[in-house]
Amino acid sequence: MATLRPTLGVVCCTRTVGSDQAQAVMNRYVTAAMTFADTSALLVPALPELMAAHEVAPRLDGLLLTGSPSNVDPERYGQGGAADATGPYDLARDTMTSALIKAMLDLGKPVFGICRGLQELNVAFGGTLRRDASASSDLLAHHAPDDAGWDEMFAHSHEVELTAGGVLNKGLSRDRILVNSVHYQAIGQLGAGLTVEARAPDGVVEAISAQVNGAPVVAVQWHPEWRTADNPDSQAYFQLLGRALRGELDAKI
Repeated sequence: MATLRPTLGVVCCTRTVGSDQAQAVMNRYVTAAMTFADTSALLVPALPELMAAHEVAPRLDGLLLTGSPSNVDPERYGQGGAADATGPYDLARDTMTSALIKAMLDLGKPVFGICRGLQELNVAFGGTLRRDASASSDLLAHHAPDDAGWDEMFAHSHEVELTAGGVLNKGLSRDRILVNSVHYQAIGQLGAGLTVEARAPDGVVEAISAQVNGAPVVAVQWHPEWRTADNPDSQAYFQLLGRALRGELDAKI
């Protein structure tokens, strides 16, 4: 009998399709994870009024928090009503992911994040977000101009420096990598217990890690799922996820 692969939970976003609300995940997240982490996958709907995180967490071997067009509600990090706070928001996803992060880590199961997922994890660990990553004169432009086409948007890039001895530094066997940059928001205050895994040249935190109850937490601000087949560094990120799902990844530095 073939050995069953681990099961990765992939969180959904609330999206509008036509005139209806839908639970959705872009294929590129799921296919990249399933291919390069060698895992099966289940989509977890952002319907917290119908399903509790503690019901689904025991059935998963790990969780992936994807990117999204929506922003984390500033109320969740104590900045509700700020003048520069802009949506769109996905309050159902905020509620579901917050509960799922806690449920998974309480069970000692790994959580990985991409873009919004990194921001959700930082907030879950008590950190804050800054909302000027594409507009501040003190920073690189972390997002392409608003009129950029889809390919041009994901071609917008910069280098990041990987923290010596960190999970990504060891896993990718690199000190610096070139990453795409497709985010309007970024980590402000780092959450308690999180370790910086990578920084942009302007100092913005681009990746984080932690270990909770033996479970690795690893998240990146860039999009490794974008054209993963052409990028060995992106493949290596999902290979780390595969190792984490199998209990083979130590996130301690």
